[in-house]
Amino acid sequence: MTTIKDIAQAVGVSCTTVSNVIHGRAGRVSAETIAHINETIEKLGYVPNMSARSLVSSSSKVIGMISHLTQNKNESIVEDPFHSAFIGSIEKTLRENGYYLMLRTVETTADLLTFLRNWNVDGLFCTGVFQDEFFDALAGLSIPIVLIDSYVTHPNMCNVGLEDYNGGYTATRYLIDKGHKEIAFASPTIKKRGVVYERFLGYQKALTEAAIPFRPELVFEQELDVNTTVALGMNLAKRNDITAVFATADILAAGIMSGLNQAGKRVPEDISVIGFDDINLCHLTSPRLTTIHQDAPLKGKLAVYFLIDQLENKPIPNREVILPIHLVERNSVKAR
Repeated sequence: MTTIKDIAQAVGVSCTTVSNVIHGRAGRVSAETIAHINETIEKLGYVPNMSARSLVSSSSKVIGMISHLTQNKNESIVEDPFHSAFIGSIEKTLRENGYYLMLRTVETTADLLTFLRNWNVDGLFCTGVFQDEFFDALAGLSIPIVLIDSYVTHPNMCNVGLEDYNGGYTATRYLIDKGHKEIAFASPTIKKRGVVYERFLGYQKALTEAAIPFRPELVFEQELDVNTTVALGMNLAKRNDITAVFATADILAAGIMSGLNQAGKRVPEDISVIGFDDINLCHLTSPRLTTIHQDAPLKGKLAVYFLIDQLENKPIPNREVILPIHLVERNSVKAR
């Protein structure tokens, strides 16, 4: 591995001079020497030691992203297209501001503390956080934290969320307005005070408002992996008491549509389907998926802005932003 000493020997200057050029403190170094050092750095492939630099500056420029979403231990968070778009936006915005992103799935409080002991991160983004021991551990940290889609709060943390309740209501209301009464609800595990729970409450509210009895047997909770979602679609195809499905994620809706199709059911002629997120996949399903839109890139940018404001000790008058949703009508829902 090339070192500063190697660069200094190749150029014929001191290690201090090379270090000053690398760290932007080259006020007394001639333009010719700076150019020679930079050319040598590129030629020899020198890479700065970020750990050593962090010890000097007390800042690693590394931001951790902790995923506490552990419904399916065989799947990665980045396999979900929505999370991929969201994480991509965070990484891009951090990079533009001189920071690096470290992504980690952390299941327990012990895992969290081990991660923090081993990596000197400047701050954290956290998804899948509920009011439990894990949250209590986060609350005890002294670094900036931004929660994503959380329904727990802390005065020292920021949160970027979504109109989940309104999204669940809007999707279900749309199906009802199209004449549907037997509406299934499909989602990952429903956990109180979470995103899916809020969407579920919105679903129930729309049913109540339309005087449609809530039927627990029409609620389907399962993982979001491809095989499980397709299997659910095939099982739904066997039932005669369902005319529409509200899926709380587009990836789930797409799997259901595939299963229905494989079982000989047509969407939307036999069963209508509406999703949630409005990812690019919606344009690739057949028919194209009607869904609830949320702005994943904007959510990522706002999370980064919150974190940087905390790192720079800027005043933050409002520590929570709730982004709006809206319906995107395509071809997967038919009026009855």
